[in-house]
Amino acid sequence: MITEIVLANELYKIDPVFGQQSFDNHEQIVFCHDKDTGLKAIIGIHNTILGPALGGTRMWKYENEWEALNDVLRLSRGMTFKAAITGLNLGGGKAVIIGDSKVDKTPEMIAKFGEYVNSLSGRYITAEDVGTTTEDMDLIRTKTSFVTGISESKGGSGNPSPVTAFGVYMGMKAAAKYQFGTEKLEGKSILVQGIGHVGETLVDYLVKENANVQIIDINQNRLEEIKSKYGVKIFSEGDIYSANVDIYAPCALGATINDETIYRINAKVIAGAANNQLANDAVHGQILRQRGIAYAPDFLINAGGIINVYGEISGYGKEEAMKRTENIFNTTLDIFHLADKENCTTQQAAMTIAQNRIDSAKKEKETK
Repeated sequence: MITEIVLANELYKIDPVFGQQSFDNHEQIVFCHDKDTGLKAIIGIHNTILGPALGGTRMWKYENEWEALNDVLRLSRGMTFKAAITGLNLGGGKAVIIGDSKVDKTPEMIAKFGEYVNSLSGRYITAEDVGTTTEDMDLIRTKTSFVTGISESKGGSGNPSPVTAFGVYMGMKAAAKYQFGTEKLEGKSILVQGIGHVGETLVDYLVKENANVQIIDINQNRLEEIKSKYGVKIFSEGDIYSANVDIYAPCALGATINDETIYRINAKVIAGAANNQLANDAVHGQILRQRGIAYAPDFLINAGGIINVYGEISGYGKEEAMKRTENIFNTTLDIFHLADKENCTTQQAAMTIAQNRIDSAKKEKETK
């Protein structure tokens, strides 16, 4: 059956899976359904050349199933390149559960999802993401060993959000050094969009460095809480993309840099935790370059979380995870310089490095 969809006022005819725009040579897509618990989930395994596919499970109230499929495909593909450029022996995967985590999630649903993860025999390893928690991972652990990010009290690495935020902070400092000539963020005006666990920790780092921080989020109560706790300002000047700030840090959902917003952005640096910030990697990455905006590739600077949970697999602890995450600063600077040298976007430079590592590993396997 061919599905017709309208994007940007243009009609597209696509096959619902293999013809989906973000399919991009995925190895496996698993649709999970359980009537008794109400579970509707999709697991995307993009690439396992470097190792088993690892990626979090996101629970979100998608508008439709096509949107859920598109999200899991884009996210799992991003995990492939995130692991590759960070030097981890992991592939890329992701899972989404369709539903409102505040209303629809039950222990029975999460446990059933764990059974589906277990049925893949280690090709996919799950972890927490938006809408899921460390406690959910503990529950999944009762059904499968193919899960990371379990509670520290149970021998795991715990919530990866603080390490993710540290990596974003390192990437932001590197982007600032490239763009402004100094990594110091003191006095810089920074707008943080999305103040969940990662966004809040990033705010903490920025405030301690005496940056001028503004925040925005769809949750007004959360805004007031963070404003009171850290003494930051709530953004209230209209259009966030036109905000007169030095740095824009998207830390909510992806694709905020798109056809409608990209020419309104006034910030000189974009560095945030959100996945897939560019709605179109090639087009929007090039526009940012042409406009002189320094973009720190999201899948590089938000890799602290996967570095943290990988410690449960490889056996290193929190100290080593933080050390590896700190190196995101150096890698980000290298990406900016490579992009200048090759006259390409930072996204293209980072993707090239990641893809070269994957291709080398594939060639090595084929010659054995």
